[in-house]
Amino acid sequence: MRPADENKIDQGGSGSDDAGNRGNRSVASSERACAERPPGAPIRIAMIEGMSGPFANAGAAVERNLRFGVETVNARGGVKLADGAHPLELVVLDSKGSAEEALVQLRAAADRHIGFIAQGNSSAVAAALLAAIDKQNRREPDNRELFLNYSADDPALTNANCSFWHFRFDAHAGMRMDALADVIQRDKSVKKVYLLNQDYSFGHDVSTLARAALASKRPDVVVAGDEFHPIGRVKDFAPYIAKIRASGADAVITGNWGNDLTLLVKAAREQGVDTKFYTFYGNSLGAPAALGDAGVKRVVAVADWHPNAGGAASDAWYASFRQRFPAAQDDYPVLRMPLMIEMLAAAMSRAGSAQPDKVAKALEGMKYDNGFHPSWMRADDHQLIQPLYVMEMDKAGMQGVQFDNEGSQYGFRTVLALPPERTVAATTCRMKRP
Repeated sequence: MRPADENKIDQGGSGSDDAGNRGNRSVASSERACAERPPGAPIRIAMIEGMSGPFANAGAAVERNLRFGVETVNARGGVKLADGAHPLELVVLDSKGSAEEALVQLRAAADRHIGFIAQGNSSAVAAALLAAIDKQNRREPDNRELFLNYSADDPALTNANCSFWHFRFDAHAGMRMDALADVIQRDKSVKKVYLLNQDYSFGHDVSTLARAALASKRPDVVVAGDEFHPIGRVKDFAPYIAKIRASGADAVITGNWGNDLTLLVKAAREQGVDTKFYTFYGNSLGAPAALGDAGVKRVVAVADWHPNAGGAASDAWYASFRQRFPAAQDDYPVLRMPLMIEMLAAAMSRAGSAQPDKVAKALEGMKYDNGFHPSWMRADDHQLIQPLYVMEMDKAGMQGVQFDNEGSQYGFRTVLALPPERTVAATTCRMKRP
């Protein structure tokens, strides 16, 4: 492993290459020869995300966070390359939440010679994109793409299926579960748990990881149920809540996100289920307001950062986000997303290039510290190592809850803060580099 402080950074045209002419590399090579674009031309990042469909609200939140990062970089003068400064430009492509449509949009990005692809909402979509990008980069070395993953948490993406062309800026499911398990280990009121997750790769990972973590840290806890539901298609979670009640579980562990989490906790509130929810995303869009008083001191979540993490630098960053997006419904800052843009810009400047392969090499091992969130990109597997916070829901104004979520009058207090060195997980990655 390369040392953590390697590449340390400290800081407070369109062209078509369709199936009929892929064999003719001269045009693509000519474009790539001036791939840094004309002086001052924007460097484009394609965000491929569900902007319509059941998770459109989550897609809109991602766009706000990435745009905030892009605007911050551009306000400082953009990215400094060998030929001068270039602004960043965010190109939003709607996958409609579908892996098939995401691949269509990926091809559209390749046809436009956009070298940086950002996606994260759905590990299944991420896996499909990564396989296609690996193939694209082998077949068209003059039109390579780099995959920037901000939320797809399937551990395989930086383990068995790791790729030189993929970088993950979120903690993976195993890292998140380890943090939650540290809190469950201390919570002796938990005797029975019910595992309820979305029926796709990430949801199955959460179930498997929860069983392993409980066996290791709380072998006395009984798993009262282990169930999966269709992702994005359940409109009423009342039947699932009824099963949780009947099982006698006093806690639920779930990796649900987006509307699947919002509707789940809303059903729990409506049925008055008196259980604790240990979640990956209980602080996400709409969830605190949906749960209301029933969530107070009952909903636990884990994240890389949250508004009540504390400290002057953290508070100032949150204030700047709220100034840019003052509407209550837009109050969902996700630090790792603007941080990803900052690290990408820093890697480009270090490389003096916007070529994906050179940027990837500059990102490997990079250490980044914005003054309150130190992190580094592990070169072995391209997994960002960063702090993690386990937090508990409470009413705004209570001790440790200075800020609420989305004007809901509910927020989260830190119950466990893990520095980056405490979040490191082993990797099985055997990366092949070009």
